[in-house]
Amino acid sequence: MAASSAESDRLARPHALLATGWIAAGLVGWTVAFLLYLEYVGQLTGATAIVSCDISPIVTCGPNLLSPGGNLLGFSNAIIGIVLFPGPVFAGVVALAAPTGMPAWFWRVYAGFVAGAFGLVHVFAYRSVFEYGSLCPWCMVVWLVTIPLFWSVAGWTMRDGVWGRVPRRPGDTVLSWLPLIVVADYLVIAVAAQLRLDVLGSL
Repeated sequence: MAASSAESDRLARPHALLATGWIAAGLVGWTVAFLLYLEYVGQLTGATAIVSCDISPIVTCGPNLLSPGGNLLGFSNAIIGIVLFPGPVFAGVVALAAPTGMPAWFWRVYAGFVAGAFGLVHVFAYRSVFEYGSLCPWCMVVWLVTIPLFWSVAGWTMRDGVWGRVPRRPGDTVLSWLPLIVVADYLVIAVAAQLRLDVLGSL
């Protein structure tokens, strides 16, 4: 009976397209987090950035990177990204390679971390728009990859029974409407930034 239970706890693998998307999001996120860290060091030392992120007085990295919100744990948030963005890469590779799927707890932990990143992204976006009055280009790329990462992971884990008795229909709906949901999430941030900061007028 125990063997049967353990076997049933191993879930089918995510679709290859989802897994590939997670790998791509992790690679892009890690690369940008690394560039953010270099920009942070440059802001402190006066060194020239590899790729400048100062586009306009509003679209610039400095105010965000050096703010308390940009150093949430007492060091640059970029370090958090450097440490955690390999997670989606690992999850995607495992999803593509594991022949019998992975235990539910593995995907719950993964989904939990992604949900935390999603929450932080929206906190940072809010603070950027309403407190710091500037948008960090590299930070926005992190937002760009984290938002679809979250919605795809949330949709798949609900649809495929990762959360046990949680209804699966909402997950199926999220995956069916994934592009629209992601674009709507982007638009909420973009419209708030434009109305508050007149980003287009600053370019």
